[in-house]
Amino acid sequence: MIDYSKKFTLDREFYPSKQIDISIESDRGRILSSPAFRRLQKRTQVFALELNASIRTRLTHSLEVGQSARFISKSILSRLKKEGLVRYSLDGLENAFISTAEMTSLLHDIGNPPFGHFAEQTINKWMRENALPLLEMFKISTKVDKELKEMLAKDICNYDGNAQAIRVITKLQRLNLSYTQILSVLKYTRGAYEEREKGTAKEYLQKKPGFYYSEKEFIEKVQKSLGVASGHRFPITYIMEAADDISYLTADLEDSVEKGILTLDDVYNLIKKECEKEGEDYLLELIDEKYEKAKNNEEPYQFSMFFTLFRAQLVTGLVYHVVDVYLANHQEVFDGSFNAALLEYDKESKYYKAIEILQNISYKNIYQHKDVQELELQGYAIINGLLNIYKPLIELSAEDFTKLLKDEGIECFISMRLIKRVSSKQIVAYKNDVKKIDNENREQYLILEWYYRVRLLTDYISGMTDDFALKEYHILSAI
Repeated sequence: MIDYSKKFTLDREFYPSKQIDISIESDRGRILSSPAFRRLQKRTQVFALELNASIRTRLTHSLEVGQSARFISKSILSRLKKEGLVRYSLDGLENAFISTAEMTSLLHDIGNPPFGHFAEQTINKWMRENALPLLEMFKISTKVDKELKEMLAKDICNYDGNAQAIRVITKLQRLNLSYTQILSVLKYTRGAYEEREKGTAKEYLQKKPGFYYSEKEFIEKVQKSLGVASGHRFPITYIMEAADDISYLTADLEDSVEKGILTLDDVYNLIKKECEKEGEDYLLELIDEKYEKAKNNEEPYQFSMFFTLFRAQLVTGLVYHVVDVYLANHQEVFDGSFNAALLEYDKESKYYKAIEILQNISYKNIYQHKDVQELELQGYAIINGLLNIYKPLIELSAEDFTKLLKDEGIECFISMRLIKRVSSKQIVAYKNDVKKIDNENREQYLILEWYYRVRLLTDYISGMTDDFALKEYHILSAI
């Protein structure tokens, strides 16, 4: 049975609203006013430290994803109205459905670190090489604590922007969003401390870590409140994911032309060549028509004309395809057990083949370009360097770190100065997590206290913008 009234509720951690539309508007206001959301304007999409304001950032990308999510959600409701929204308990929830999809899309990259996905790999490499040896030094005498230690070892080496987003929303920014809004951001359903169950009905849903051990209890609480089974998604999440996938397709090609990596003719010829090689007529006919129309305009309008016309028709086709897949698998999507991305489900469709072609072109001609890879290497040096500089904070004993937070003197004079640079919000999140640890079990307490300190370090570095990270690296490296 599909009953959306059980998914769109008034539940939130503190001060719940009395009406669903007020609750939804409250979520919108909290998200749009969040410092973490504003920081996306200084985070890399593809081109790091970009001065050209017309090149996409995480913020402008998220706005585009939000628009695509609105289009998808409104189209789904339009189709369902023909059957009657009452059948799905969606009457009166139209605004909640659309707004949640849009706001989820604005939040989807809020946990991404500076310098993009390459920084995620950098953080995880650093943790394996530097944090794990420190964890191994903790003495364990019980089987339960040994298992906990093993889980935490996996967790700290599995930094992911999706999991960090949950932490930012719930603990670092404490946005107090509705449970509906929070759970819709949970893109992947396994903890960073868990192994992916390959070859199962959950394999795709567990593609990446969705949350950390530090947020495990809260996620379980929210899932129980909204009737979402463990390992399952919230239905709106499928819409956000599809909107994100759609927004990527032409955006990177468009930015590459703006950057001078490719020309309009390069883009046209690359797509044409791939379509002919793959025997794909849908995309070929689309670009031929738009290219001819664009060429009838004078420079410099040819470029923008081509992408405007091409994007509009491609996005419309993909949105309607997504709606078809969503509704054809409505019960599974509603339950959160649908084990695929909506755009990737029908691999024989002309839309999926068009997506593959565009993704392959971007990978070969943009992501592998020397200028992009040079920026990634710079990002690696900066993130790795900052983690090395702040490493003394996780080398301290629990006693010394407690003294540090009380502004008491300790032998490590470097740490006494480093801690002053860390955000107070991040320190408060650490303190709140440590308060919940059982101090009676000393071995467990010491492991978990250290784990939350590693989270504190990761929170600080990953929360930086590109330019702030560069500046901090230069200052502390005396470059």
